[in-house]
Amino acid sequence: MNFTGTQNYIATDDLQMAVNAAATLQRPLLIKGEPGTGKTMLAEEVAESLGMPLIQWHIKSTTKAHQGLYEYDAVSRLRDSQLGNESVQDIANYIKKGKLWEAFTSPQQAVLLIDEIDKADIEFPNDLLQELDKMEFFVYETGETIKAVTRPIIIITSNNEKELPDAFLRRCFFHYINFPDRETMKKIVEVHHPDVKANLLKEALDIFFKVRDVPGLKKKPSTSELIDWLKLLLADDIPDEILKGADPTKAIPPLYGALLKNEQDVHLLEKLAFMIRRENR
Repeated sequence: MNFTGTQNYIATDDLQMAVNAAATLQRPLLIKGEPGTGKTMLAEEVAESLGMPLIQWHIKSTTKAHQGLYEYDAVSRLRDSQLGNESVQDIANYIKKGKLWEAFTSPQQAVLLIDEIDKADIEFPNDLLQELDKMEFFVYETGETIKAVTRPIIIITSNNEKELPDAFLRRCFFHYINFPDRETMKKIVEVHHPDVKANLLKEALDIFFKVRDVPGLKKKPSTSELIDWLKLLLADDIPDEILKGADPTKAIPPLYGALLKNEQDVHLLEKLAFMIRRENR
Protein backbone atom coordinates (compact mmCIF):
# COMPACT_ATOMS: atom_id res chain seq x y z
CA MET A 1 0.00 0.00 0.00
CA ASN A 2 1.06 3.58 -0.53
CA PHE A 3 -0.97 6.50 0.76
CA THR A 4 -0.34 9.78 -1.03
CA GLY A 5 -3.36 11.82 0.03
CA THR A 6 -6.57 12.34 -1.91
CA GLN A 7 -8.32 15.08 -3.84
CA ASN A 8 -10.27 15.90 -0.67
CA TYR A 9 -7.40 15.72 1.80
CA ILE A 10 -4.10 17.58 1.62
CA ALA A 11 -1.56 15.35 3.36
CA THR A 12 1.96 16.68 3.93
CA ASP A 13 4.94 14.53 2.97
CA ASP A 14 5.59 13.80 6.66
CA LEU A 15 2.02 12.64 7.21
CA GLN A 16 2.08 10.42 4.13
CA MET A 17 5.34 8.91 5.35
CA ALA A 18 3.85 8.28 8.81
CA VAL A 19 0.81 6.45 7.40
CA ASN A 20 2.94 4.25 5.17
CA ALA A 21 5.54 3.59 7.87
CA ALA A 22 2.87 2.47 10.37
CA ALA A 23 1.41 0.12 7.76
CA THR A 24 4.84 -1.32 6.97
CA LEU A 25 5.62 -1.87 10.66
CA GLN A 26 2.09 -3.22 11.22
CA ARG A 27 1.68 -0.95 14.20
CA PRO A 28 -1.17 1.40 15.13
CA LEU A 29 -0.65 4.97 13.94
CA LEU A 30 -1.17 7.39 16.82
CA ILE A 31 -2.13 10.83 15.51
CA LYS A 32 -2.10 13.94 17.69
CA GLY A 33 -2.68 17.58 16.82
CA GLU A 34 -4.92 20.54 17.53
CA PRO A 35 -8.66 19.86 17.30
CA GLY A 36 -9.85 20.57 13.77
CA THR A 37 -6.62 19.64 11.98
CA GLY A 38 -8.12 16.63 10.19
CA LYS A 39 -7.12 13.71 12.42
CA THR A 40 -10.43 11.87 12.10
CA MET A 41 -10.73 12.72 8.42
CA LEU A 42 -7.32 11.14 7.84
CA ALA A 43 -8.72 7.66 8.55
CA GLU A 44 -11.65 8.29 6.22
CA GLU A 45 -9.36 9.39 3.40
CA VAL A 46 -6.86 6.56 3.93
CA ALA A 47 -9.73 4.07 3.61
CA GLU A 48 -11.05 5.77 0.47
CA SER A 49 -7.60 6.11 -1.10
CA LEU A 50 -6.75 2.44 -0.56
CA GLY A 51 -10.21 1.11 -1.35
CA MET A 52 -10.68 -0.37 2.11
CA PRO A 53 -13.76 -0.44 4.36
CA LEU A 54 -13.66 2.00 7.28
CA ILE A 55 -14.70 0.86 10.76
CA GLN A 56 -15.05 3.73 13.24
CA TRP A 57 -14.95 3.46 17.02
CA HIS A 58 -15.65 6.85 18.56
CA ILE A 59 -14.54 6.87 22.19
CA LYS A 60 -16.52 8.54 24.99
CA SER A 61 -15.67 9.09 28.64
CA THR A 62 -17.78 6.06 29.55
CA THR A 63 -16.35 3.71 26.89
CA LYS A 64 -14.68 0.55 28.16
CA ALA A 65 -12.09 -1.47 26.26
CA HIS A 66 -14.13 -4.67 26.28
CA GLN A 67 -16.86 -2.89 24.30
CA GLY A 68 -14.49 -2.84 21.35
CA LEU A 69 -14.25 -6.62 21.53
CA TYR A 70 -17.81 -7.67 22.33
CA GLU A 71 -20.63 -7.27 24.85
CA TYR A 72 -22.72 -10.03 26.37
CA ASP A 73 -26.37 -9.02 26.83
CA ALA A 74 -27.29 -11.09 29.88
CA VAL A 75 -30.41 -9.00 30.56
CA SER A 76 -31.97 -9.82 27.18
CA ARG A 77 -31.15 -13.50 27.61
CA LEU A 78 -32.82 -13.55 31.03
CA ARG A 79 -35.90 -11.82 29.64
CA ASP A 80 -36.12 -14.23 26.72
CA SER A 81 -35.76 -17.20 29.05
CA GLN A 82 -38.70 -15.92 31.11
CA LEU A 83 -40.73 -15.61 27.91
CA GLY A 84 -39.79 -19.11 26.78
CA ASN A 85 -37.87 -17.91 23.72
CA GLU A 86 -35.87 -20.76 22.19
CA SER A 87 -33.02 -18.42 21.21
CA VAL A 88 -31.74 -18.58 24.80
CA GLN A 89 -30.29 -22.03 24.01
CA ASP A 90 -27.56 -20.42 21.92
CA ILE A 91 -25.58 -17.86 23.93
CA ALA A 92 -24.07 -16.52 20.71
CA ASN A 93 -27.42 -14.82 20.04
CA TYR A 94 -26.63 -12.44 22.90
CA ILE A 95 -23.09 -11.57 21.92
CA LYS A 96 -22.83 -8.11 20.34
CA LYS A 97 -19.72 -7.74 18.20
CA GLY A 98 -17.51 -4.76 18.88
CA LYS A 99 -15.53 -2.67 16.41
CA LEU A 100 -12.32 -4.70 16.85
CA TRP A 101 -14.27 -7.89 16.17
CA GLU A 102 -15.68 -6.31 12.99
CA ALA A 103 -12.21 -5.21 11.87
CA PHE A 104 -10.60 -8.58 12.66
CA THR A 105 -13.21 -10.56 10.76
CA SER A 106 -13.62 -8.20 7.81
CA PRO A 107 -13.34 -10.23 4.56
CA GLN A 108 -10.90 -7.63 3.24
CA GLN A 109 -8.33 -5.53 5.01
CA ALA A 110 -10.03 -2.66 6.81
CA VAL A 111 -9.05 0.68 8.29
CA LEU A 112 -9.97 0.80 11.99
CA LEU A 113 -10.33 4.27 13.50
CA ILE A 114 -10.13 4.53 17.29
CA ASP A 115 -11.14 8.16 17.64
CA GLU A 116 -10.18 10.39 20.60
CA ILE A 117 -8.74 7.62 22.76
CA ASP A 118 -7.77 10.16 25.42
CA LYS A 119 -11.44 10.72 26.31
CA ALA A 120 -11.62 7.32 28.01
CA ASP A 121 -10.30 6.19 31.37
CA ILE A 122 -6.51 6.17 31.78
CA GLU A 123 -6.49 2.35 31.81
CA PHE A 124 -8.36 2.10 28.51
CA PRO A 125 -5.26 2.00 26.25
CA ASN A 126 -3.51 -0.60 28.42
CA ASP A 127 -6.60 -2.81 28.35
CA LEU A 128 -6.22 -3.12 24.57
CA LEU A 129 -2.48 -3.87 24.47
CA GLN A 130 -2.71 -7.63 24.07
CA GLU A 131 -5.51 -7.52 21.51
CA LEU A 132 -3.71 -4.96 19.35
CA ASP A 133 -0.43 -6.86 19.65
CA LYS A 134 -1.65 -10.39 18.97
CA MET A 135 -4.58 -9.43 16.76
CA GLU A 136 -6.81 -11.88 18.61
CA PHE A 137 -9.00 -12.18 21.69
CA PHE A 138 -10.94 -14.86 23.53
CA VAL A 139 -14.74 -14.88 23.93
CA TYR A 140 -15.34 -16.51 27.31
CA GLU A 141 -19.07 -17.02 26.87
CA THR A 142 -18.72 -19.08 23.69
CA GLY A 143 -15.20 -20.42 24.18
CA GLU A 144 -14.00 -19.20 20.78
CA THR A 145 -10.91 -17.23 19.82
CA ILE A 146 -11.39 -14.42 17.33
CA LYS A 147 -8.29 -13.93 15.18
CA ALA A 148 -7.72 -11.25 12.60
CA VAL A 149 -8.19 -12.59 9.06
CA THR A 150 -6.08 -9.68 7.84
CA ARG A 151 -4.38 -7.21 10.16
CA PRO A 152 -6.32 -3.94 9.86
CA ILE A 153 -4.67 -0.56 9.44
CA ILE A 154 -5.28 1.04 12.83
CA ILE A 155 -5.40 4.82 13.20
CA ILE A 156 -5.76 6.20 16.72
CA THR A 157 -6.42 9.88 17.38
CA SER A 158 -5.81 11.90 20.53
CA ASN A 159 -6.40 15.53 21.47
CA ASN A 160 -3.88 15.32 24.32
CA GLU A 161 -6.54 15.64 27.02
CA LYS A 162 -4.77 12.88 28.96
CA GLU A 163 -1.28 11.40 28.93
CA LEU A 164 -1.24 7.94 27.36
CA PRO A 165 0.61 5.09 29.10
CA ASP A 166 4.22 4.42 28.05
CA ALA A 167 3.49 0.74 27.38
CA PHE A 168 0.83 1.78 24.89
CA LEU A 169 2.98 4.46 23.25
CA ARG A 170 5.81 1.95 22.67
CA ARG A 171 3.51 -0.10 20.46
CA CYS A 172 2.45 2.81 18.24
CA PHE A 173 4.00 4.79 15.41
CA PHE A 174 3.51 8.42 16.40
CA HIS A 175 2.87 11.49 14.29
CA TYR A 176 1.92 15.01 15.34
CA ILE A 177 0.00 17.02 12.75
CA ASN A 178 1.49 20.50 12.89
CA PHE A 179 -0.88 23.35 12.27
CA PRO A 180 -0.79 24.08 8.51
CA ASP A 181 1.35 26.96 7.34
CA ARG A 182 -0.20 29.59 5.13
CA GLU A 183 0.61 27.86 1.82
CA THR A 184 -0.72 24.50 2.99
CA MET A 185 -3.81 26.18 4.42
CA LYS A 186 -4.43 27.85 1.08
CA LYS A 187 -4.39 24.43 -0.64
CA ILE A 188 -6.76 23.01 1.99
CA VAL A 189 -9.21 25.88 1.52
CA GLU A 190 -9.11 25.52 -2.26
CA VAL A 191 -10.11 21.85 -1.91
CA HIS A 192 -13.24 22.84 0.04
CA HIS A 193 -13.96 26.13 -1.76
CA PRO A 194 -12.48 25.83 -5.27
CA ASP A 195 -14.36 28.92 -6.50
CA VAL A 196 -13.14 31.31 -3.80
CA LYS A 197 -11.67 34.49 -5.22
CA ALA A 198 -7.94 34.94 -4.69
CA ASN A 199 -8.34 38.37 -3.07
CA LEU A 200 -11.01 37.16 -0.63
CA LEU A 201 -8.90 34.14 0.30
CA LYS A 202 -5.82 36.33 0.88
CA GLU A 203 -7.66 38.77 3.14
CA ALA A 204 -9.44 35.98 5.01
CA LEU A 205 -6.17 34.17 5.65
CA ASP A 206 -4.59 37.42 6.85
CA ILE A 207 -7.33 37.89 9.43
CA PHE A 208 -7.40 34.22 10.40
CA PHE A 209 -3.68 34.00 11.16
CA LYS A 210 -3.71 37.38 12.94
CA VAL A 211 -6.47 36.11 15.22
CA ARG A 212 -4.51 32.92 15.90
CA ASP A 213 -1.46 34.99 16.80
CA VAL A 214 -3.30 36.98 19.47
CA PRO A 215 -1.65 36.03 22.79
CA GLY A 216 -3.95 34.73 25.50
CA LEU A 217 -6.67 33.18 23.32
CA LYS A 218 -8.40 30.38 25.17
CA LYS A 219 -9.15 28.55 21.91
CA LYS A 220 -7.40 29.41 18.70
CA PRO A 221 -9.53 29.00 15.57
CA SER A 222 -8.79 25.76 13.73
CA THR A 223 -8.71 24.64 10.11
CA SER A 224 -12.31 23.42 10.18
CA GLU A 225 -13.45 26.74 11.61
CA LEU A 226 -11.67 28.64 8.85
CA ILE A 227 -13.51 26.47 6.30
CA ASP A 228 -16.84 27.25 8.00
CA TRP A 229 -16.04 30.98 8.18
CA LEU A 230 -15.21 31.15 4.49
CA LYS A 231 -18.41 29.27 3.68
CA LEU A 232 -20.36 32.01 5.47
CA LEU A 233 -18.39 34.79 3.78
CA LEU A 234 -19.16 33.24 0.40
CA ALA A 235 -22.81 32.64 1.25
CA ASP A 236 -23.27 36.26 2.33
CA ASP A 237 -21.25 37.42 -0.69
CA ILE A 238 -19.06 39.62 1.50
CA PRO A 239 -16.59 41.47 -0.75
CA ASP A 240 -12.89 41.19 0.03
CA GLU A 241 -12.74 44.99 0.36
CA ILE A 242 -14.62 44.73 3.67
CA LEU A 243 -11.99 42.39 5.04
CA LYS A 244 -9.13 44.37 3.54
CA GLY A 245 -10.43 47.60 4.96
CA ALA A 246 -11.26 46.13 8.34
CA ASP A 247 -11.13 48.74 11.06
CA PRO A 248 -8.40 47.68 13.52
CA THR A 249 -10.24 49.52 16.30
CA LYS A 250 -13.13 47.07 15.93
CA ALA A 251 -10.88 43.97 16.02
CA ILE A 252 -13.76 41.51 15.74
CA PRO A 253 -13.95 40.04 12.22
CA PRO A 254 -17.33 39.79 10.47
CA LEU A 255 -19.28 36.59 11.28
CA TYR A 256 -16.77 35.98 14.08
CA GLY A 257 -18.99 33.29 15.61
CA ALA A 258 -17.50 30.77 13.18
CA LEU A 259 -13.97 31.51 14.44
CA LEU A 260 -14.33 32.39 18.12
CA LYS A 261 -16.10 29.88 20.34
CA ASN A 262 -16.19 31.45 23.79
CA GLU A 263 -16.93 34.82 25.32
CA GLN A 264 -13.46 35.17 26.87
CA ASP A 265 -11.81 35.33 23.45
CA VAL A 266 -14.43 37.79 22.14
CA HIS A 267 -13.82 40.02 25.17
CA LEU A 268 -10.05 39.73 24.66
CA LEU A 269 -10.28 41.00 21.08
CA GLU A 270 -12.63 43.77 22.16
CA LYS A 271 -10.14 44.77 24.86
CA LEU A 272 -7.34 44.87 22.29
CA ALA A 273 -9.50 47.05 20.05
CA PHE A 274 -10.14 49.42 22.96
CA MET A 275 -6.38 49.69 23.61
CA ILE A 276 -5.77 50.44 19.92
CA ARG A 277 -8.42 53.18 20.01
CA ARG A 278 -6.74 54.79 23.05
CA GLU A 279 -3.32 54.72 21.38
CA ASN A 280 -4.75 56.36 18.26
CA ARG A 281 -6.29 59.29 20.10
